[in-house]
Amino acid sequence: MPSKVINQGINLSFLIATLAIALVMNAVAHAEETPPPIFGDISIGLKFVPDPLQVRGMSGGSLPGNQVVNKTETPTGQCAGFVDEKPDHTLQLTTKFDYLKVLVDSPEDTTLIISGPGGTWCNDDFNGKNPGIVGEWLPGTYQLWVGSYHKDKYFPYTLQITEVK
Repeated sequence: MPSKVINQGINLSFLIATLAIALVMNAVAHAEETPPPIFGDISIGLKFVPDPLQVRGMSGGSLPGNQVVNKTETPTGQCAGFVDEKPDHTLQLTTKFDYLKVLVDSPEDTTLIISGPGGTWCNDDFNGKNPGIVGEWLPGTYQLWVGSYHKDKYFPYTLQITEVK
């Protein structure tokens, strides 16, 4: 009789351990599938992880982008589209980047305006209908607006930031 109780105890322990492992594996699998945050503010330095870093948002607004930054064009493109008065994201760079790429990926045609240390940069159609800005970046705080071509039309997007060329 005692050996039967011991075997049942071992079987119960094995079942609990198996269940615990399954729960942990399920949690890890779901953590990897978690979509990027929405309208997140970002703070990064060199060799940030994950790379590319991603945040999501909704493009568009009621104000012409050129009015928000008081520019119609920059060396990287026209300040086009409609945006909100408040930026969609704030990007804090804790160090200088010799190379950094900021891209918008959206199923609709979007625009990008970035204002920060050293000036303002606008873009449209960097990669197909998706805007992007690439180059050397100074440390400091940058404001990012993602615009839509039609007033008060909002479209989902993913903002990607990478050090990879």
